[in-house]
Formats: sequence, structure tokens, C-alpha cells
Amino acid sequence: MLTEIEFRFLRMIAPQLPSTMHGGAYAGKSKLRTLLPGIENEIKDKVVLDFGCGPGAEAREMVQLGAKHVIGLDSSEKWLRVAQQEAEKSGLAGKCEFVTSVARPVEVIVSLDCFEHFSDPETALQVMDSLLVPGGSVVVSFGPTWYHPLGGHLFSVFPWAHLLLKEDALIRWRAQFKTDGATKFGEVEGGLNQMTIRRFEQILGRTRFAVEQFELVPIRRLKPLHSRLTREFLTAIVRCRLRKPC
Repeated sequence: MLTEIEFRFLRMIAPQLPSTMHGGAYAGKSKLRTLLPGIENEIKDKVVLDFGCGPGAEAREMVQLGAKHVIGLDSSEKWLRVAQQEAEKSGLAGKCEFVTSVARPVEVIVSLDCFEHFSDPETALQVMDSLLVPGGSVVVSFGPTWYHPLGGHLFSVFPWAHLLLKEDALIRWRAQFKTDGATKFGEVEGGLNQMTIRRFEQILGRTRFAVEQFELVPIRRLKPLHSRLTREFLTAIVRCRLRKPC
């Protein structure tokens, strides 16, 4: 009964998909350099792996910022085709490639807006470890995490809707617009693994990576309220640099 009530409520307040999480915050500027300040120094003259490259915009930009060679890795054949086409149009195909698997080691791995989506983030880190040369680095930025006001991504009809409403009601509401048959948050396109800051820290602690930097970027308007106690709810971006032992 409660699920039905919540579903009807969602239909009433959100007769169409919300416009949140559409990437408009980066219009007219580099998403890569906004989320990873100084990334050009990390990748210069290096062989770089863009782990979860999507349509390849950041991979192409890393070539332009001085990377020796960039490999874009993704599980989506559709995005890889788009990425390759765009690289050819830009005249960058000789310095970047887009694949579903990687055979050679790389010096730097970049992961942008992926760790809240990986179905098995711990395994993803293990794979990264296996693909890095000794002493290589992983540079990560992702968010929002699960307890952020918009941590539900598409399901963030209003702040914290994904926490206040039942998953069944939200999935049923989404099914009005999507036909992929998803029955859980983790089954939607891209996946949502309900990643929290604490869980991410615990996962890092089980790897052999040295954590050289770990930064929690607060929601800008709520920065004065951001603290150890409120970080799960008021952090916009998690950013870190990891180093593989030599």
C-alpha cells in the first residue's frame, strides 16, 4: 500500500524525468580539469588509461594536455564506437584508442564519475592494480555519493528522495520512461551501487594502494556546515590519488 501511495505521489510531482545530473554544471569549461585540478601534470608524457571512458571526451582532452598515449576502456560498445569516431574527427586517433580490455600496463589510470556506478568497485580497483606499472598512480574523482541530496541521480526527484521513498516505488516510476526492465537501483543504465564515503574508505583500506591524497569537496553553498559529522550528506565530490607500490 505504501509503495502504491509513493508511486502516485511521484507521478503527481514528476510527470517527466528530472533535469538533474545532466552535466550542465560543466557547460563552457573542462569537466576533467574542474574535477581533477592539475591533472595535466600527472599525465604529461605518460601512457594513460581512462577507466570507464564513455564517449571519450576526457580521453581526447588528456591527449591534448600532453599525455603520450591514452587508452579509453569501457564495457559499452556503443560508447566506444562514438569515442573512436570523435577521435578520428579530431585528428587524435593516432594517440588514443578505445577498447573493452587492456593488454599492456599503463603509468596512470584516471577514473572520472565511475565509482558510484561500478557493480563491484573493489574488483575494479583490483583490475586497476593489475594494469598499472609499479609506482603507477590512480587518480579518482566521483560524486555525488549516496547520502548527497542528489545521490539518487535520476531518482533525485527532490533532495534525498532516494532515501525517503521506497526503491520499488522509484523503480516503478522510472519504468514509465525507461524500458530496460530494471527492478533495482543497481540494474538501471549505468548502475547505482549506493556508494558512501565510509564504504569507499573501507574498500581502499583492503587494497595495497597507498592513499597519497583523499579530499572531500563540500557542496558549495553548504561549505560552512561541512564537517566530519555531516560529510556523508554534504560532500559533492570525492577526490583521491592512489599509488601502486614499487
